[in-house]
Amino acid sequence: MKLTKDTVAALKLDGKTDAIFFDDEVAGFGVRLRLGADGKVAKSYVAQRKRGGRTFRRRFGSAERISPSKSREVARKWLAKIDLGEDPQADRRDRRAKDALTLRSQAAEFLAAKKPDLAASSLGEATRYLTNPKYFGPLHSKALDSIALRDVAARVVVIGRECGDASAARARGALSNFFTWAMRMGLAAANPCIGSINPEIMARDRVLSLDEIAAIWKACGDDDYGKIVRLLILLGARRQEIGGMAWPEFSDLDGPQPPRWEPYAGEPQVRICAEGARQPSWTLPKARSKNGRAHTLPLLPMALAIIRSVPRRVSRDQLFGTSAAEGFSSWGKGKAALDRCCAVENFRLHDIRRSTATGMADIGIAPHVIEAILNHQSGHKSGIAGIYNRSSYVREVRAALALWEDHIRTLIDGVDHKIITIATKLPFEAKRGHAV
Repeated sequence: MKLTKDTVAALKLDGKTDAIFFDDEVAGFGVRLRLGADGKVAKSYVAQRKRGGRTFRRRFGSAERISPSKSREVARKWLAKIDLGEDPQADRRDRRAKDALTLRSQAAEFLAAKKPDLAASSLGEATRYLTNPKYFGPLHSKALDSIALRDVAARVVVIGRECGDASAARARGALSNFFTWAMRMGLAAANPCIGSINPEIMARDRVLSLDEIAAIWKACGDDDYGKIVRLLILLGARRQEIGGMAWPEFSDLDGPQPPRWEPYAGEPQVRICAEGARQPSWTLPKARSKNGRAHTLPLLPMALAIIRSVPRRVSRDQLFGTSAAEGFSSWGKGKAALDRCCAVENFRLHDIRRSTATGMADIGIAPHVIEAILNHQSGHKSGIAGIYNRSSYVREVRAALALWEDHIRTLIDGVDHKIITIATKLPFEAKRGHAV
């Protein structure tokens, strides 16, 4: 019979539990009736065709909700593909496989693959932007090949409106890195982030004056936050690097006394650095470093005194904070307390790193030594120069940090110190030509 709305409605099983009634107009197209466990008969459109000893069959929806004419046209196209030698079922399997590659499932694979290469802070940031529904939640259930530029752009606009342009730019960057990885893994054919809106972030250029640095130092308390801020000033490190310090990262803390400042030739305002003892040091492991490179800095007296003032706890390796697994985390609370005690306005903790680098340059420390202190791999370490020059400038870094510490001491004490170059061998065996 020709399947119409009326003929389909009149079809019955007549004692059977399963039967197919085929259409006269399109061979292979029909209506299937099946008796359910509840006694009701379900009617659905089907199409089937045999080719090369193989039977192809597909269901095209419920006969109660779809008209025979619409189902007939869809079935006609499907059957034509089989007659032309195609395998439409393979297309469906391929589509199901692609649908399984959702942003949510593959983001987890991406984060697991990148875990050995990313610093903890970078991994945490990527995890937040890719898995937190606040950012790309509406895209989590979508297949990777179905996420288009307009989808990404729409979410970036929403994130910018709700969380700010800085978060929107970082979230977009995390998603772009994910799709770059997905393309290399053959999971996606294109990166939908390319060409999408990218909020501009104004680079911060706040440099603290010497008076502001001194004011911040004096406003720091003897709590964890105050000690962290003072170490930021002395070492020029990032806040997470100092906040996550752990005792195994230090060497020779309890050994012989480090090089120390001593009076010279009876002049209390002229100081020199006595050498010969082992130098206590702090090594930032590559797992916590932003660029994935371990970084060692010598600890001079002021920094060393702060480190030694931190009580050791049996239950954890971290110096600061209360969590057994992480370092210091109360950044907002600590900053608010510091702002109440300090008259310096409009500054962030990362401004201290920029100000330290600028202050070092102002007192004559060479740019390549400052980069070595900051653990930067740019400038003199980039390109062909970085390939051949592998020096870590250990002596220069130690001398620079000693000079910077004395400069900070001068700011705090308000006493001018003379800087001289030692050209002769002194009783405690200072080396010839060392500027201290």
